[in-house]
Amino acid sequence: MSFWKRWRTSIFLFFAVLGPGFITANVDNDSGGIFTYSQAGAQYGYKLLWTMIPITIALIVVQEMCARMGVVTGKGLSDLIREEFGLRMTFIVMMLLVIVNIGNVISEFAGIAESMELFHGNKYIVVPICAFAVWALVVWGDYKRVEIIFLLGSLIYVAYIISGVLAQPSWHEALAETVKLPARAVWSDHNYVYMVVGVIGTTISPWMQFYMQASVVEKGTTVRQYAASRLDVIIGSIFSDVVAWFIIVACAATLWTHGIRDIGSAADAAQAMKPLADKFAYILFAAGLFNASFFAASVLPISTAYSVCEGLGFESGVDKKFKQAPFFYWLYTLLIVSGAGVVLITNHDNYVKIIIRSQVLNGVLLPFVLYFMLKLANNKELMGKHTNRRWFNAIAYSTAVIVVGLSLVMFWQGIRGAS
Repeated sequence: MSFWKRWRTSIFLFFAVLGPGFITANVDNDSGGIFTYSQAGAQYGYKLLWTMIPITIALIVVQEMCARMGVVTGKGLSDLIREEFGLRMTFIVMMLLVIVNIGNVISEFAGIAESMELFHGNKYIVVPICAFAVWALVVWGDYKRVEIIFLLGSLIYVAYIISGVLAQPSWHEALAETVKLPARAVWSDHNYVYMVVGVIGTTISPWMQFYMQASVVEKGTTVRQYAASRLDVIIGSIFSDVVAWFIIVACAATLWTHGIRDIGSAADAAQAMKPLADKFAYILFAAGLFNASFFAASVLPISTAYSVCEGLGFESGVDKKFKQAPFFYWLYTLLIVSGAGVVLITNHDNYVKIIIRSQVLNGVLLPFVLYFMLKLANNKELMGKHTNRRWFNAIAYSTAVIVVGLSLVMFWQGIRGAS
């Protein structure tokens, strides 16, 4: 009897804290992420699938650190950075994060525009309507209602799994490439290194860490619920990267197999896939792009507003009224207006460049965020008995070192190619 009571209690606790980990991991499969994964599949077939296993492990470790710090300290990541490293350093980090995230927000509204164009929608009508809907969802909602909507949005990513199956890939080749390391010769290919950095950057983005910890704090998760919160992180990370795996597989099975290497956006990938796969694969891919873009267009501005307000000491929170947290809501509004506005006044080619550059910048900025996280998570005065274990540190430090190394290689090859 006691076993069943414990089991029921564990299930109850899991669903009570379900949200931050699952939402944060899945929202990162946004329009920029889908574009990056689509490019990976179109340009290299199944050859980049090997990145999914180490990236998933790294994602779990990094997200778990944020959840644990939020549960133990009751404070957001930018708040802790300000307390431990000072306002000047926090201001620099926040400005860098805002710059990167503006590019990310633009990419989300570009994804909304392009996905609706696949269904013959007009971006000058669709984008303003979606921008207002995103704004109203947060400004007029509360945390619980917003979280439920975000969780439902996360589940729609199943469309990409079905799309990948309908594309009829070579399952043997896909599974073999997932567990096989690449040949040494590929690292001399600048574009291959660029794509690896982009895949890492879009899978483990800097904004995720700030949003994850802030949402755990606002949800009010306690140390008693820590185990369930950790399970939320693990399930969310695995589901997110399974979706990413299927996006690469779908594009490898259709675009790469038929010699289509250059795509300008995720919408181009869906359009090119249309005559090459089951028609439902195209519909699901396109519908999934709209869901992912709308979903991320809601979360990314919230994440940025949370981070900046915490770091600079302003009131923040979805549960607060506009008058209680004016800076939070005005910043959120400005990010939405900027993202939607750029998409409305620029053409396709210009915002596609912003999308891919924002993904690579994510990969470049990530090591600096990881540095602060590692210093904080290993601070015994701050974390007590909940500091990092050795193997946690090993994976997190390895992630930072690998990303820095790949970024340096990418820039060096770019300089050599330009000279």
